[in-house]
Amino acid sequence: MAEQVDAHPDYRVLRRLDAASIGGAKITEGTIRRAAIVDVETTGMDPKTDQVIELGIVVFEYAAETGQVGPAVGHFSGFEDPGRPIPKEVTAIHGITDEMVKGKRLDESVIAGLLKGSGIVIAHNAEFDRPFLEARLPLFGSLPWGCSIRDVPWKAQGASSSALELLAYRAGLFFDAHRAEIDCRAVLAVLAQPFGDTGRSALGELLEHARQPSYRLAALNSPFEVKDLLKARGYRWCADAKVWVRDLADAERAAELEWLKAAVYDGKSVEVEIETLDAKRRYSGREGKKERVRV
Repeated sequence: MAEQVDAHPDYRVLRRLDAASIGGAKITEGTIRRAAIVDVETTGMDPKTDQVIELGIVVFEYAAETGQVGPAVGHFSGFEDPGRPIPKEVTAIHGITDEMVKGKRLDESVIAGLLKGSGIVIAHNAEFDRPFLEARLPLFGSLPWGCSIRDVPWKAQGASSSALELLAYRAGLFFDAHRAEIDCRAVLAVLAQPFGDTGRSALGELLEHARQPSYRLAALNSPFEVKDLLKARGYRWCADAKVWVRDLADAERAAELEWLKAAVYDGKSVEVEIETLDAKRRYSGREGKKERVRV
């Protein structure tokens, strides 16, 4: 019945993600590497004041040249007691209660053993997960990271959103979201999908981006009245530094500097700041190399 409905142009059938069978077939050609997908559930949004209460990890093999996804070769799921009550509004999102985490502790030796040999850590919104994990488990600070939201050009393939549930729907799947390990498995299922007509998987796109440095352009001393223009252009307000910033690929820098000079600084020659970020610093909150450039 599901196949008949799915064959009709007016309907789509979603199938529950089979968590036990995610990943691909064993890779027999090329360079085989390992990656770890991670996801955390926390007591809140601030890594400086909130804590990790659940960590999920799925380690899998992939072909370095093509991004072909191979089999999952290890996994971890564990709770940690934050030492204080979990806010009710947070429990309402992920369903984790004080009773579930009481007395629990993440096993650091098991996690370190599982990550051994992984060349990259991937998270769906690494900008959130990475600071939390580096604060709790410093070993995550020494590894390159990739983000399955920002390092894959989903919109270029027609996705209106990079939300994990929507990407899974596009792949014909659904799952019970907001628990750490099942979210990791959903990310792997999404990354294993062919990426348009590129001949690569979505993972291949992520790896290609992660291997290249990115550049954070800070529009220093930009006039207040252009804030809406900057926001519409993709800049975001960095409250700590009190400046509008935008992350760019190398090929975008020259055109963006020209746009800033013309649209933001009214053609005047000014200095802006460019910060270089690689996969070991990107999404960590730690600074990369900065330089001032006159436009």
